[in-house]
Amino acid sequence: MSIPSELRYTRDHEWVKIEGNQATVGITYYAQEMLGDIVYLDIETIGEKLSGGDVFGVVEAVKTVSDLYMPVDGQVTEFNEELINAPELVNSDPYKLGWIIKILLSDINQISTLLEAEDYRKIIQEE
Repeated sequence: MSIPSELRYTRDHEWVKIEGNQATVGITYYAQEMLGDIVYLDIETIGEKLSGGDVFGVVEAVKTVSDLYMPVDGQVTEFNEELINAPELVNSDPYKLGWIIKILLSDINQISTLLEAEDYRKIIQEE
């Protein structure tokens, strides 16, 4: 199972790529595998400032519908519009082409609350 070491993770199975005071967020390989074929994403929080743990959107799969959670405090600045016509990118390439949102971080220090790859691996092994 793919768990890139350069990313950070949440217990809710989001991954976070930090670049300065911005972050790119998506769902992990494990999450997309558990959800099944993704058919739709609903992200209506562009421009909103949200707190870590807040719902920033919804992902709909053949099997289920699931909330997407902010990993840290920040403002949602961008949605991956490629996912409108090709939501399956989240399944086929969750860590690159299947990214979901970009956020402007409110507090860069909050990244220390996110999991390193090895800690995330331990969590999914327990599930």
